Amino acid sequence: MKPLLFTVPIVLLSITATVKGQSDNFKAYKQKLPGSKIEFNMVPIPGGTFKMGSPATEKHRSSDEGPQRTVKISPFWMASFEASRDAFDVFWKDESTSQNSDVDAITRPSAQYIDLTWGMGKEGGFPVNSMSQRAAVMYCRWLYQKTGIFFRLPTEAEWEYACRAGSTSTYYFGNNEKDLGQYGWFSTNSANKYHKSGLKKPNAWGLYDMLGNVSEWTLDHYTENAYSKIPVNAVDPKTAVNPARYPKVLKGGGYDSEASELRPANRIKSEPSWNKRDPQVPKSKWWLTDGASVGFRVVRPLKQPSPAEANAFFREILGN
Repeated sequence: MKPLLFTVPIVLLSITATVKGQSDNFKAYKQKLPGSKIEFNMVPIPGGTFKMGSPATEKHRSSDEGPQRTVKISPFWMASFEASRDAFDVFWKDESTSQNSDVDAITRPSAQYIDLTWGMGKEGGFPVNSMSQRAAVMYCRWLYQKTGIFFRLPTEAEWEYACRAGSTSTYYFGNNEKDLGQYGWFSTNSANKYHKSGLKKPNAWGLYDMLGNVSEWTLDHYTENAYSKIPVNAVDPKTAVNPARYPKVLKGGGYDSEASELRPANRIKSEPSWNKRDPQVPKSKWWLTDGASVGFRVVRPLKQPSPAEANAFFREILGN
């Protein structure tokens, strides 16, 4: 097993904002991607309390969105854009990392047998798509190895909290889905393809494409009654963690989703059918042949875990 490396810690700051009431170091910054000229913006998400899920009166509400729970979220940074194909390719093509290995702690995806972007766009700011939750988590693990900074996927509680940005309406901009086209790409306006990140309006915290474009993986394993098991006044809840591949929770909806699926409270569960056309035996653990609208974005907790805690976290999520 290759040891994790912690010899290249970098925090390159391009300060654009400071969140009131938080540490002076809790600011927006640009994260350099080692081995490339790529950088991505990390936005500070202040800690706070919100109601997770949707009220019984919300239009298009599903039963798995409740009961609503008041939860407290600790501060973290979230990438302003969905992870890009450009950034993911640095990981994918890193020859210092083993490919498709079951032995090494850090491993990268096997080659795609066809172009799973389906001609929608690659370089130049398009979101990465068609990858499994495992591939997204392993990208975060690779980032940790390369930078010494702990990145991961958000929990679904963190994702909804960041998306709402203090709002309590159906969407973070209000209740009228007719305004949705100003904020996201979905079935009505996408021309059945994803688009470059950042072309629509952001939410109040400066996060782009939280609604539509590509659905975003969270850490959580999907169970229909998950919210009923969250304790009253819980802090940083995870509804479930399970190394099993299916089903996992995604949020935000994609370019092929209906407006109702883009509601911040909506929960999307992954399914084996997303890989039904994969000719490999066994099916790829990295790529989704029928998940073209599936992507992710990263978060960085303000309180960083110790190396032992970080390694334990990745083992739990990945089941190794």
